[in-house]
Amino acid sequence: MSDYYTPHRTKNLYDPSSKEPFRLSRSKIDLFIECPRCFYFDRRLGVGRPPGFPFSLNSAVDYLLKQEFDIHRAAGSKHPLIERYGVDARPVPHEKLADWRHNFTGVGCLHTPSNFYVFGAIDDLWQDSLGRYIVVDYKATAKAGDITALDQDWHAGYKRQMETYQWLLRQNGLSVSDTGYFVYCNGKTDMKAFDAKLEFAITLIPYTGNDSWVEPTLMEAKTCLVNDDPSEAKSACDYCAYAAALTNVTPKKKTRRLPEQLPFELF
Repeated sequence: MSDYYTPHRTKNLYDPSSKEPFRLSRSKIDLFIECPRCFYFDRRLGVGRPPGFPFSLNSAVDYLLKQEFDIHRAAGSKHPLIERYGVDARPVPHEKLADWRHNFTGVGCLHTPSNFYVFGAIDDLWQDSLGRYIVVDYKATAKAGDITALDQDWHAGYKRQMETYQWLLRQNGLSVSDTGYFVYCNGKTDMKAFDAKLEFAITLIPYTGNDSWVEPTLMEAKTCLVNDDPSEAKSACDYCAYAAALTNVTPKKKTRRLPEQLPFELF
């Protein structure tokens, strides 16, 4: 059995009869948007999608970036990246920042209409000269060419991630700028040699978010979970397509027959 996957979870399942708030992470909201059926199997029945292996290199970049920006947070100074892009912002201290960065705590709030306790862990928090907080998210990859915009289909999930964090911070009483930033680290692949080091080209990509979709989506997710049956599979969901293919295939049993005459003795 994989160390990263539990085939049938029995804890943290949604119970329609329970009056207790149900914890719903930012990533599970995104799962619902991707495929309500997978979401139902995960949160209601305890059968989640098989996970990918953790990206240790990405985690290392994330950790080092936090360390680096924290130096400027403590000094009250702008990071050189912020200076280079001429952004009116600086890393800002906050008494809850450590909790808001923690994966299993994050910044959270109770959404009363759905009775979901929604939470998610931010990477960084800046502030502009008007006192508005700015959500910052770190990304790391390695691909040819410069990354200057969020123009790929799969970047839609990054945008929703930013907007969910903006919504959560607003629910906690913060004045939050619509504009957030992605610190995008792209590993260079055009170096002449490795030399035991990996260099990154770092770009700062602004994104103007709109969190108006969050609360209606939470209510749709609630409707999904209270149903006795899961939603229909989405045609674009590879996981549902794979599961359906398995149920439609019956292996043919093969009977092995020995030839009448063998060129050797069996016993």
